[in-house]
Amino acid sequence: MAINELRAIATFAKAAELGSLRQAASAQGITPQAASLALGQLESHLGVRLFHRTTRSLSLTEEGRQFLEAAQPGLATLQRAVHGARRGREEIAGPLRIVAPRSIMLEVVWPVLNVFCRRHPLVEPDVQLDDRIGNWVEDRVDVGFRSGYPPEGGVIARRLMALQLVVCATPDYLARHGTPTRIEDLAQHRCSGFRHPTTGKPMPWEFQVGDDIVAHAIPPAFCVNDIELEARAVLGGHAIGQLVGVTAAPLVRSGQLVPVLTEFVPQHLGLYVYYGSRAAQPARARAFIDLAVEMLADNPAFGLSVQELRGPAPKPRRRKASAT
Repeated sequence: MAINELRAIATFAKAAELGSLRQAASAQGITPQAASLALGQLESHLGVRLFHRTTRSLSLTEEGRQFLEAAQPGLATLQRAVHGARRGREEIAGPLRIVAPRSIMLEVVWPVLNVFCRRHPLVEPDVQLDDRIGNWVEDRVDVGFRSGYPPEGGVIARRLMALQLVVCATPDYLARHGTPTRIEDLAQHRCSGFRHPTTGKPMPWEFQVGDDIVAHAIPPAFCVNDIELEARAVLGGHAIGQLVGVTAAPLVRSGQLVPVLTEFVPQHLGLYVYYGSRAAQPARARAFIDLAVEMLADNPAFGLSVQELRGPAPKPRRRKASAT
């Protein structure tokens, strides 16, 4: 049934309830002319006259009475469905489907989800972790996160932060194997590798060289398909690795890892939050997106500053006192 037919039936029922087509028009927020036209189209579509009408009175015909009795239960069901949908749109409650890469969930998305659940305990999160690029419609996504490049496919995407790629190793590893000062020096090192979630091939390391992003193939000595495991391999001193900034930043700040080749750190990749039409979102999705933007947008905790990449300034040497 077309929407205009539903509106015409609703206008007919309201006119029968109020005994006035003009009052029915006012109650529905339309003009009397539009109400009269809708009723005339409905009668033409049904092939029967629904009202006896004069300039001052309105009464149901026998066909109109029978049609009203048959239509009222369906209209009441539709009204409940409409009110329920509107209430669900405004209440911060109910299921919330979230899709995020496994590689950034714990460090970045979990703090947001943790705070959100404490604020809105009636929301029922359904979180799908997957580093592969899926279809947001088929996956029934309310809110999604994407690392790398912005998603396509008719969604609204907002860049939350740049994702640095930081080459780093433990102090012990660098003491044993030396510190690379050129990209070419990596050929002499045990490097970690991360397998692409779709192709299964080790992903090249990327560097910022001047204005260009240069991909450098690295034969991995320790290859994984999980970013946390890669970080553990680097922390264990088994390899030098190129880690995403959200993983590397706290480890560098704690002194567990040392960044190297810092003049080549690229920041062309980003973390994005994406969703469908803002106008049609339920309140729970809007609230989660707003909180994600509040907590994550350009948050310095998830990246290293220029000063942190360069390392601490060398301490000045004390000058020996001259003998007198």
